[in-house]
Parts: sequence; C-alpha cells; structure tokens
Amino acid sequence: MPYRRLPNTDKARFRALKQAIACSDKQSFSNQVISFKVLHEARTFLSIFEQKAILYNQTHESQIAASKRYQQITATARLYVSHFIQVFNLCVIRGEIKKEQKLLYQLDPDTHTVPDLNNEKALLHWGKCIIDGENERIRNGGTPIYNPQIAKVKVHYEIFKEYQQRQQIHKTTTNRNWEELVKLRAKADEILLDIWNQVEENFKDESPYQRIEKCREYGLIYYYRKGEKELSPED
Repeated sequence: MPYRRLPNTDKARFRALKQAIACSDKQSFSNQVISFKVLHEARTFLSIFEQKAILYNQTHESQIAASKRYQQITATARLYVSHFIQVFNLCVIRGEIKKEQKLLYQLDPDTHTVPDLNNEKALLHWGKCIIDGENERIRNGGTPIYNPQIAKVKVHYEIFKEYQQRQQIHKTTTNRNWEELVKLRAKADEILLDIWNQVEENFKDESPYQRIEKCREYGLIYYYRKGEKELSPED
C-alpha cells in the first residue's frame, strides 16, 4: 500500500487545505466526511496562513532590496573613513601634525596602519573616533584636513549609521514574520493531519484502489515505495 505524507511547502499546504474545503463544499449537509468544527477551523486558519506567508515574502524581499543599497552605502562610508585615516597618518609622518594628537582619535601614535574596518561594529567605532578626534583637534587650534574634509566623512558616516539601523529593523521584522510563519506551518500540519485521518476513516471500508482515489479527492497525497506495484481498479 502507498503511504501518505504531509506537504512540505507552503504552496502545497495551501493547496491541500483548499482541496479539502472545496471537496467538502460539494457534499450535502448529511454527507460530510470532515467534521464541521475542523472545516470551520481550516477555513479561518487558511486565510491567516496565506496572509502571513504573503507578509513574510514581502518583508524578505524588502530586506534583500535594502541590503543591496546598504552594502553600497557601507562601502562608501568605509572608503571615506579609511581615506581620512590614511591622509591623517601621512600628515603625522610629514610632521604636519604631532603624533601625540593621534590619541584624540584613539589611534596608536607609533602605528601608521589603518584599523580593520571590515565589520560594521569596527566601522561604527572608528568612524566616530575620527570625527570626534578631528573636531577636538580643530577646536584646539589645529589645521583641518581637507582631502577628505571631516564634514564629508561625517555625511557618509551618518548615512551609514541610519541605514545600519534600518537594516536591523528589516532583519528583526523578517525574522519575526518567519518565526510566526513557522508556527503557522506546524498548525497547518496539525489541521491537515486531523482532516486526513477523518477522510481515511470515512473510506476505510472501500477497496484499496477506491479508498486511495476517494481520499485523493480530498487532497491526501500518497507515495509509492520504490519497486512497489501501483494499485489498479482490480485491487
């Protein structure tokens, strides 16, 4: 005998629920296979399930689109922060700025390499450090660095910060919708299992072939094992 298996995709779950409901709608009041309680639950749940799946897909697509823009903005901010530190280090090497003033930027006075800016946390940290440090040095009478100006670095840094926060919101929203969708999938499987058990119980006295065919009308999905002979009307 073939074995049944619950759907493993959302589309398949939608289809199975809709088929069971549609098949029940064709039956008379006194000839229902599925209990009215479970049918009512399935109808109400299906609408919620479909809406949540749509919402998750929308938020996921929105996150992907925002992520592409965010990567561009991050790369630009990293470029400006890195370039400013390189120019600043050259000014120190040439003696135009005292190396002790690197402490205002939280930079090592005896090291002229650019800190690692590859992750967001580091970029946020060092961006703030050089903006605060440059402003403090200028307030103390220092000559501003002009290529790039700290004001331009700050513009790109602030844009990066804003988009970083937006991206976190996108991720949080998508993750929350995903978790809710996972719970609904479990509920869908629970309802389908109840429906399928009722359908199979109703047709249990039919011949093997007829039982499988009538159950399939209600959306049950059957699979044959490898090498297993398929049922025929004669069975």
